[in-house]
Amino acid sequence: MTTSTRGAAKTPAVLVLEDGRIFRGRAYGAVGETFGEAVFSTGMTGYQETLTDPSYHRQVVVMTAPHVGNTGVNDEDMESKRIWVSGYVVRDPARVPSSWRSRRTLDEELDAQGVVGISGIDTRALTRHLRERGAMRVGIFSGGAVQDDAALLARVQEAPQMKGANLSAEVATTEPYVVPAIGEKKFTVAAVDLGIKGMTPQRMAERGIEVHVLPATATLEDVYAVNPDGVFFSNGPGDPATADHPVSVMRGVLERGTPLFGICFGNQILGRALGFGTFKLKYGHRGINQPVQDRTTGKVEVTAHNHGFAVDAPLDRISETPFGRAEVSHVCLNDNVVEGLQLLDRPAFSVQYHPEAAAGPHDAAYLFDRFTSLMSTVQMEGQRA
Repeated sequence: MTTSTRGAAKTPAVLVLEDGRIFRGRAYGAVGETFGEAVFSTGMTGYQETLTDPSYHRQVVVMTAPHVGNTGVNDEDMESKRIWVSGYVVRDPARVPSSWRSRRTLDEELDAQGVVGISGIDTRALTRHLRERGAMRVGIFSGGAVQDDAALLARVQEAPQMKGANLSAEVATTEPYVVPAIGEKKFTVAAVDLGIKGMTPQRMAERGIEVHVLPATATLEDVYAVNPDGVFFSNGPGDPATADHPVSVMRGVLERGTPLFGICFGNQILGRALGFGTFKLKYGHRGINQPVQDRTTGKVEVTAHNHGFAVDAPLDRISETPFGRAEVSHVCLNDNVVEGLQLLDRPAFSVQYHPEAAAGPHDAAYLFDRFTSLMSTVQMEGQRA
């Protein structure tokens, strides 16, 4: 429930965590109530991309950067057609945006899209609490939604948890669409939309790839109906343990030996397809400053992340899978979480982070070139055969 109001900045607001901790501040964006999983993002820029990333569906994002909204909102940096976060938490919102590209304030955009937020709280204390206790359910209440603390806590504890949530179909396209190649068309890719960001097909189009974006419910027959040179599985929200359908489709792709690339949720889908488990991280990785090592080259990249689940695969050895040998190709240097997988006997690989990151950094953009090279190699081998 939300109500639009231009006087939100003066309206008291309350943030209630499921463990009973409470923060009091002022309404930011729409006034009303919202529920979700409280997570924090460490990016100092790119807040518009964060807000419109479908992977943040049903999450309340806490910004660790103290000043948010400085560049306002423009019409070019959207990663999808709407804001997906369930709620937004900032310490000091910008009073006046300063950017030649700005069309409106962030507060106005949140209000217009009915996104309930809160400002004026100690986001550093909240972030430390989430780091110590883990991501958890949260509610933000303002205006007429504010009740006594015990009643608000009870409502938060009744909200659904992220673990066990199957959300991809809620954010994915319902109809297929095509993103044409820029310049000469070199390849055709079938992209299974599990919550795809707009920059992902753009990065492929820049490399001469015509991208056919398919719904999350697409079957193996739907995938091969576009006669793809490669298949891509996107990022997306929810618990990968619930994603039985895309896992089944991916196994069909692996059996056919078509070049395959997965990002974020797509990495977790590949992990499950290979027989590995997945698990929920304590507080996840979210932001644009996460160090990851590409173990195939030794190179360390600064990368953009948004994931609360990870693949449980051994770091110290090559694994035997139903589709041949597999290894962990990338690892997070902060906590040794699996950040990438690759098959050694079939043309398939994935990464847990976001090489398409529109707001940067762009250290990992080479992965799209790696996918292109994989398709080129398989294509040439097919011609020789």
